Amino acid sequence: MDTLKPQTTKNGAYYEVRMEEFRQKLHRDLRPTRLWGYNRQVPGPTIEVNRDEAIKVKWINNLPTKHFLPVDHSFLNSKLPEVRTVTHLHGGHTPDESDGYPEAWFTRSFREVGPFFKKKVYEYLNHQRATMLWYHDHAMGITRLNNYAGLSGAYIIRDEHEKNLNLPTDEYEIPLIIQDRSFNRDGSLNYPTQPDDASDDLPSPSIVPAFLGDTILVNGKVWPFLEIEPRKYRFRVLNASNTRGYTLELNSGQPFYQIGSDGGLLEKPVQMKKIKMEPSERVDIIVDFSKQHGEQIVLRNDLGPNANPDDETDEIMQFRVNKPLSSKDDSIIPRKLSTIPSLTQNKVSTIRNLKLVGSSDEYNRPLLLLNDKRWDSPITEKPELGSTEIWSFMNVTGFTHPMHIHLIQFQVLDRQPFDLDRYNEDGKITFTGPPKAPAPSERGWKDTVAAPSAEITRVIAQFEPYTGNYVWHCHILEHEDYDMMRPFKVVYPEDKR
Repeated sequence: MDTLKPQTTKNGAYYEVRMEEFRQKLHRDLRPTRLWGYNRQVPGPTIEVNRDEAIKVKWINNLPTKHFLPVDHSFLNSKLPEVRTVTHLHGGHTPDESDGYPEAWFTRSFREVGPFFKKKVYEYLNHQRATMLWYHDHAMGITRLNNYAGLSGAYIIRDEHEKNLNLPTDEYEIPLIIQDRSFNRDGSLNYPTQPDDASDDLPSPSIVPAFLGDTILVNGKVWPFLEIEPRKYRFRVLNASNTRGYTLELNSGQPFYQIGSDGGLLEKPVQMKKIKMEPSERVDIIVDFSKQHGEQIVLRNDLGPNANPDDETDEIMQFRVNKPLSSKDDSIIPRKLSTIPSLTQNKVSTIRNLKLVGSSDEYNRPLLLLNDKRWDSPITEKPELGSTEIWSFMNVTGFTHPMHIHLIQFQVLDRQPFDLDRYNEDGKITFTGPPKAPAPSERGWKDTVAAPSAEITRVIAQFEPYTGNYVWHCHILEHEDYDMMRPFKVVYPEDKR
């Protein structure tokens, strides 16, 4: 993946990024695939910045006026333009006018704009820890389609502390953006027009409750391989799939050393044989290949004991340790990585109990909601600027939801299981075990957390440094689009409107 170059560095770095349609070969045996990409790339070019160095980006929509994927108009305003985009820097501490609010969309050449459109040039101040964020489309109601078409890319913040740790760097530090896709025989993307069990009265096209592709891509390539040296490598891994979660493992049995999560470095490395990743989560890992010279090692996705034997999504990519060692490997896996002060030392102003619930719409399609409210219901979450709050996600649906909160990074407090069957009978919460502390790999800064079924997942966050309109949502994109997303507003203490 290319690194984005600024148009100018006068008065700070300024970039222009164009969203365009193009064709790209994703595998030698596939014909070129029609895609939408930032600067005609899938994934988009990597943006690299230094901590506290502000940049400006003009996101330009040069896409066609008609979508090539199936747009469901049944739950959207029919007057909305079919192709609209707005880019969100996921995990960024960003002023609201540059956050990528779902209704701040714009069309080709800014001919039409959404009700929250504010500015053409976005500002990213990068006043946060070194980490890998990612940017992706966030347009209201069609995020799943725009991302599936290719609109996403990596965004890396660097700082001096991290540079001084002597981690693997340069060509030995590699982002791995994992996605799943399905293809037609002609190489085009296949995305369902209706659910598998669609009834005759269902709209066509109709949104689907989930999407699992049958093919895995890494950095825009189908089941790729990477030729490497027998040494340590640092991989910045992102799950950029719409719905699919992954359980990463190496078929060699060797461990990962996780050094970071969504919001940057952990306090110390965590040795792991398996790593679970929900959509939009990132893990920062080091793998030591120094003893695998001449081997071929597969990064696998553990599908579990009940997997279909014909399911080929159990393999992600291959590492071929066949290159000679170009120089002595002086990189290390430090015992101490960073310091993370606990937010539990802060005064907690509010505890919010937030239900993840399931219902049905007029077509009997699944309708997953937050606190049983639709997107356009009045805002109910209004944290004060600088305040610390605990958000408790009570999941009464039958599956895990990756919950994402814009603007802030949070810390995971615990998860506590409850009796879901009893809750469905009488609406009462009966705990079936004590609260469970997060795993060591989750004890850093996070912006997305797995909220399992029949559990209450608690996170703690300080809402700063900006006021304004933001959103929180499930990051399964099919859920987010319909209608598992809610606005929240950070207010000054004297403003409780």
